[in-house]
Amino acid sequence: MQISTEYPEQVNLPFNFGLIRDNFSFRTPLDEDTGETGTWVIIQGGGVLAHHAGGGMQLPEGELPSGLTPKNTPLCIGSWQGKPVRVISILQNTVLPSAFSCEQFNAVVQNLDEDILTLAGLGKQILHWERQSRHCSRCGGTTSWIRGSWGRACLSCRAEHFPHIHPCAIVLVRRGDEILLARKREWAPGRYGLVAGFLDFGESLEECAVREVKEEAGIDIRNVRYVASQNWPFPAQLMAGFVADYSGGEIAIDPGELEDARWFNTSSLPDLPAKRSIARWIIDTFAT
Repeated sequence: MQISTEYPEQVNLPFNFGLIRDNFSFRTPLDEDTGETGTWVIIQGGGVLAHHAGGGMQLPEGELPSGLTPKNTPLCIGSWQGKPVRVISILQNTVLPSAFSCEQFNAVVQNLDEDILTLAGLGKQILHWERQSRHCSRCGGTTSWIRGSWGRACLSCRAEHFPHIHPCAIVLVRRGDEILLARKREWAPGRYGLVAGFLDFGESLEECAVREVKEEAGIDIRNVRYVASQNWPFPAQLMAGFVADYSGGEIAIDPGELEDARWFNTSSLPDLPAKRSIARWIIDTFAT
């Protein structure tokens, strides 16, 4: 299999900004909110509120749907199709208006179009940052927004903090007509995916891929090639995708990380991750 050494300019996977670039423009928190009605990203637990409109599922527009009590002051993150888009969260036990449902980000069957899913994921990621950054990690003091950015500055020690994005490596390992797939206990029954993990001190992303496969599945890999990346707002990962070749060793899983790992022939694959994920894109693109 030949893989170009040229890095792709962009892979328009769900949650990557390229999918919404034509319809969305950012604002920063201290920019004036005109108060004009617009679109709502309403997060409830692991999902976002939506309703049927125009032949598909859409986010709420206009006034905030009645009966919903925000847990936070509405945060205007930008404009969607020329109108403001604001993000709030509501309690998980909130009874929703009859027209709305909470569409789960990890649903097996995805009812949201990819652009709506991406906008909602962006809102969820920004809201997570807003919650996590209210206090300084250096001294514990209160922080405030830095004008012109999504960064925050401590009012006590003046330390500046900017959105925390956590890099991860995710890798497809090939051995002839087979690929290595693994599963975690919390995944849907029978579902397998790719080995992945967070970058450690002093590592390149390629070194992270090699280490994670060795630690979790017990095998060695070589010829690690970058193929694409995906923003993963659950809550704040950047998934860097790789393809690699099997080098040696027998599968020996880390039971603290995985329930199972095995080689699968590419002609007979198990239940795979949803198409919204880079894991599925890598498998569909490079498994055969």
